[in-house]
Amino acid sequence: MIINCSIVVYKNTKEQIKEVIECCLNYSNLRIILIDNSPTDSLKECSLLYPNIRYIHNPLNPGFGAGHNIAFKYSIDEKVKYHIIINPDIYFDRNVIENLVHYFEKNHNIGVIMPKIVYPDGRIQRLAKLIPNPLQYFARRFIPIQWIKNKINGQYELIDYDYSYPLDAPFLSGCFLIFRVDVLKEINGFDENIFLYFEDNDICRNILKSGYRTLVYPFVSVVHDHTPKTFLNLNNLKIYFKSGIYYFSKWGWIFDKERLSYNAHTLLQIQEKTSE
Repeated sequence: MIINCSIVVYKNTKEQIKEVIECCLNYSNLRIILIDNSPTDSLKECSLLYPNIRYIHNPLNPGFGAGHNIAFKYSIDEKVKYHIIINPDIYFDRNVIENLVHYFEKNHNIGVIMPKIVYPDGRIQRLAKLIPNPLQYFARRFIPIQWIKNKINGQYELIDYDYSYPLDAPFLSGCFLIFRVDVLKEINGFDENIFLYFEDNDICRNILKSGYRTLVYPFVSVVHDHTPKTFLNLNNLKIYFKSGIYYFSKWGWIFDKERLSYNAHTLLQIQEKTSE
């Protein structure tokens, strides 16, 4: 089974790009689409070193989601069944894709799957989350009082979920996701009005709204060598707030019945598992 994979890069190092490409090529049926949003095409040489790579230079940099949408069109046109998006700071073994696709094949109501994500030292990154309300999403970043921040983060990041069973989580991180291409076609991919920060939350909402599941499958894991971006950077801060305002204006600020329903379903699953 041929699977397409897109990696959106922006001024990444060549060493990092080569490492993630080599991880991808451990799965022999994977075709890579490298979307380079950098001002120059100096990263093109990374794609020339390996087979099955399509390089696309996109110097206008329309954003993370818009970059992946370029690659989605190839999967739709070529009638590929599954499409993976992978951040350039992700590393993994061959069995990850094999196991996730196998689970997909047995569960046709799933629209997107995320594996367990860990730090290089093995600690879990709690990237299966609830859909945030405005307080959770904004206050957790900027409240200086640690115990309040911990309480907000604990609710949002599903602190009671131990990653020992598959969970229908309504918000999955975009650092490593496998989509059913038919679902991507139905929802028209990422919302390109979001440049960065809320695009993965938004696409999960669209998948849920279309009647498909958004699931974390914790029996395989990938390493995310992630360093959080500082909000001392004024440009990042502006993008963060602009995306958040757009997202909550689209889905609801205070009144969002779907958010309450999806979150309640996830919390009930966790409650039932912990009481077994």
